[in-house]
Amino acid sequence: MSTNTRIFLRIIAWLALALLIFPAGCKRKGGPIKEVRIGYFANVTHAQAVLGVASGEFEQAVAPLKVKTKIYNAGPTLIQDLIAGNIDIGYVGPGPAISAGPDQLRVIAGAAANGVLIVAANGSPISSVDDLPKYTLATPQLGNTQDISARHFYKAVLNAGAAGIKKIKPTENARQLAQIGRGIDAAWVPEPWGSRLIHEAGAKLIKKEHEIKELWPEGKFSLTLVVTTPKFLAEHPDVVESILGVHRSWTVRLQKEPQKYVQQLSDGLFALVNARLKDEVLTDSLINVEFTDEPLESTLKRMAAWFDELQGTGPPTKLDDLVDLTLLRKIRSAR
Repeated sequence: MSTNTRIFLRIIAWLALALLIFPAGCKRKGGPIKEVRIGYFANVTHAQAVLGVASGEFEQAVAPLKVKTKIYNAGPTLIQDLIAGNIDIGYVGPGPAISAGPDQLRVIAGAAANGVLIVAANGSPISSVDDLPKYTLATPQLGNTQDISARHFYKAVLNAGAAGIKKIKPTENARQLAQIGRGIDAAWVPEPWGSRLIHEAGAKLIKKEHEIKELWPEGKFSLTLVVTTPKFLAEHPDVVESILGVHRSWTVRLQKEPQKYVQQLSDGLFALVNARLKDEVLTDSLINVEFTDEPLESTLKRMAAWFDELQGTGPPTKLDDLVDLTLLRKIRSAR
């Protein structure tokens, strides 16, 4: 059994264990609730969540309910909490979303497309993506969206073999800043971490992921989705609709004038991580990210195929009923 197969079997086993320990019935019982719990990342690619919370618009939309938030580093951990009933709505990448499947998850909107950079340490001999398997590559977390893309690219496009894939090292985004050039040679990361590595750690841009035609011939892929559970969607559609209304509003604003919200986004991110991003980091990040509430279902289909290829065994990943845009379409129609 190859190294990458063992890794992805571990991911599946971990998610299966989460389902056994935290079945759907363990979530909050139906009926009135006092708060809505939202999980997201302190990333530019989750800007609608950052701004919806920081502006108070989410809480205004669901009043008298309160909004409780939790910040994550990468998707698999968020999905585990969603399945466990610890959060109600989440912003997450397509990789972890498809691994959870339609029995436990609903994709109710898109949030962002593209916005992933592949960078190499300053002074590194890496000059193209073809060089990557010779060196240590960091991804945000085992089984997250960038990790799946990188492993598929190594296996299916670069024919890197087990030795090359073994050099992919899941590493928290924040740790990458200290380790690039000191144990990590390159990184495959979402914004603003790609631009932070460039501006703060002197890294050099090798490629933007959406420019790799072997992965994305259309030059576009979904990066962030808005998800919930079938149970929460069925029991609290009014709450979900209110959150999606704010999400849609911020998506439109960011589509039209993304640079107008640099300061608000900077303040919102500072409140989450107690560190101020450089203006050039935010400016470049907003250029690299395309905000959209379309989930781009072609991305889900492609990543599901990659996931199945990498796990090597088991039934095909199910996507039927995973996406439910009923409330999003209602909001679009009303506005």
